[in-house]
Amino acid sequence: MFPPQFSVVIDNDRCEVCKRCTVNCSFEVLSYNEKEDRIVAQDQKCVACLRCASKCPQGAITIKRNEITFSPHPTWTPEIRLDIIRQAETGGVLITGCGNDLYYPCLFDRIVIDACQVTNPSIDPLREPIEVCTYLGKKPKQLIIGDDFSLETEITPNIMIETPIIIGHISYGAINLRAHKALAMAASKAGTLMGSGEGGLHPELYEFGDHIIVQVASGRFGVHSKYLEVGSAVEIKIGQGAKPGIGGHLPGEKVSEDIAETRMIPVHTDALSPAPHHDIYSIEDLSQLIYALKEETDYMKPIFVKIAAVHNSAAIASGIARAGADAITIDGFRGGTGAAPKIIRNHLGIPIEVALASVDKRLRDEGIRNEVSLIASGSIRSAADVAKAIALGADAAAMVTPALIAMGCTVCQQCYRGTCAWGICTTRPDLARRLDPEVASRRVYNLISAWTTELKEVLGALGMNAVESLRYNRERLRGVGIDQKTLEILDIKAAGE
Repeated sequence: MFPPQFSVVIDNDRCEVCKRCTVNCSFEVLSYNEKEDRIVAQDQKCVACLRCASKCPQGAITIKRNEITFSPHPTWTPEIRLDIIRQAETGGVLITGCGNDLYYPCLFDRIVIDACQVTNPSIDPLREPIEVCTYLGKKPKQLIIGDDFSLETEITPNIMIETPIIIGHISYGAINLRAHKALAMAASKAGTLMGSGEGGLHPELYEFGDHIIVQVASGRFGVHSKYLEVGSAVEIKIGQGAKPGIGGHLPGEKVSEDIAETRMIPVHTDALSPAPHHDIYSIEDLSQLIYALKEETDYMKPIFVKIAAVHNSAAIASGIARAGADAITIDGFRGGTGAAPKIIRNHLGIPIEVALASVDKRLRDEGIRNEVSLIASGSIRSAADVAKAIALGADAAAMVTPALIAMGCTVCQQCYRGTCAWGICTTRPDLARRLDPEVASRRVYNLISAWTTELKEVLGALGMNAVESLRYNRERLRGVGIDQKTLEILDIKAAGE
């Protein structure tokens, strides 16, 4: 009824009909026509995952945007018309994966960073040490030293990470065990953290527990004493940037026996997390859960709280800090997801840049910024985004989609279908085997290492020898093409001022 988004172009002069593409395509786009002795494509099914093109030994396959398309219209874009047609056929809510793909302005791309010139000398990170080690957790307002020079101030548990870049939460189920293990191995090697997501933790990952933040979501999937004991920190998930205001959803077709056992649910049943925690309807209720988790972990692990970036994030964060949390993760509206209603993903929430800036300012104005660490999440795409997030007030930045891209993800946005051709967002054993955890973990580690080195380059150019000097240093940021009100919220000046 409608033209496909993509066209699979096969050069029959180069194609040897080896059928490798038909084996590699998990979306049933390509098949062998025995009568004509050639490979044929059903363009309607193509999602441009590029698996077939990358595995063709003759380079005979090209994926193109379909030139046969709707007539142009500024209001009724092809995407909107396609969505209407799909809903007319199914009568259902449109589900999608990954992050917001609408063309909202990205504020990180409109913020530039200062650099040293004459009076403030720069630092060469290749020849001089630059410290990027970061501590996550509650900090004391002041240190009290006794007469014998002993420290009398009680220091609450903090986590030391070698870089302010962490791997955010993605659940076992949204990705398979091999992918989950690759992320854990990379975090361990890089001396940083990864988030377990809300699907529990497979026992094979327990050995990496010192580098894993275990999550407690509204569904309480996979939450038990051993799970809490293994993690280096515990995070209470209140909201997620890709779907603020609603709960999580893992389709039943992705719930294999191992995932069902880990999540403690029946096999092949949809794993639905309620929108609210049914024991949290106030800051006081949240405080009870925070201290219950502290009690369960003998007050030896910091407790994080994750919220989606929304209009009143600053007030919410203030309450969370006063409720006893040790760190707050703020997830922006471009954050990724394995499955979410398209309308929620694309239209709810606010950018991480303004949410982070407003939260940091509110906590400082109230004199409680030391009470919590802030982690920025949701579309952190590069070391430049990390540096800008830290200057806006973050203690660390969390990324997931870049890690998946490093492992082979092409962002085709079909995560929810469980047929990932690259063996990442699938629980089918035949597809999961395509991912080598050792290779994938090395690539993710390389990414973190490269970003950390680039962060040191930025710090050196700013004349700073420690990442602590960049934190909340908004004077080193300038906005380009940003309206005055947004500049005020970001608390930065326009370029040229």
